[in-house]
Amino acid sequence: MKLLATTISFLILGSLAAQREQPEVRTLDSKFSKSTKCLNPEYLLFPAKPKGDVKPALLIYLHGAGGVGDDVRRLQGQARALLEGINRFGKGPCHLVVPQCSRTRKVGGRGTWEASDLDLLLKGLSSSLKFNSKRIYLTGNSMGGYGSWTWGGKSPKHFAAIAPVVGGIGPGGPKDVTPDLDQWAANLAKVPVYAFAGANDRVVPAERSERMVNAIRKAGGKLAKIKVYQDQGHNARQVVYSSKEFYDWMFAQKRK
Repeated sequence: MKLLATTISFLILGSLAAQREQPEVRTLDSKFSKSTKCLNPEYLLFPAKPKGDVKPALLIYLHGAGGVGDDVRRLQGQARALLEGINRFGKGPCHLVVPQCSRTRKVGGRGTWEASDLDLLLKGLSSSLKFNSKRIYLTGNSMGGYGSWTWGGKSPKHFAAIAPVVGGIGPGGPKDVTPDLDQWAANLAKVPVYAFAGANDRVVPAERSERMVNAIRKAGGKLAKIKVYQDQGHNARQVVYSSKEFYDWMFAQKRK
């Protein structure tokens, strides 16, 4: 009983410590941000805790539609689930970066995740942050799942692994399907992909994730897999980002 109580206390203290960690609010250098279409130049950085001479991995999290706007601090709550998972399952050192999609485009229209914007973000991170370029991981929820598909599908060379969660596969909303699906699939054929979905999702049907993974497999991809939670809906991210399986799989990947 004493050992159990000590273990529980350790887990609680570890979780509270992670919750107290405050992110840095950084600003993307203007030489990169001036060319973005709908990306808030401010982003959150939860810097890695040093671990000897090990160069940190980089995990980028793309938020869902509820996080769109111009106040990046609003995203701290979503990011903390990932931060706690990294700490709980001993996957550091790892920088966690959380960008924000603006509500509108600079030239008008609704904002959405653009691969070209995120390429510029990564260029900025590469110039200001030290990390292992062979261990760049990407995940996102809902609209951020769509962002993961489109960025990974257009710039697969960046990533050691991507994990879209309840993600859409089109820029026009939850039910939209991109005309570039086959091209994304071909580009992702050599990238480790683990998609997650909820069978009861009435916002973004699980079929969207299944369709994308099937397209990757059809294109010759042998590293793509999917998990559909039969008892989950659109909030499946809460289960995914608290599961040991997610972190064990992602942090085992390394780009060749």
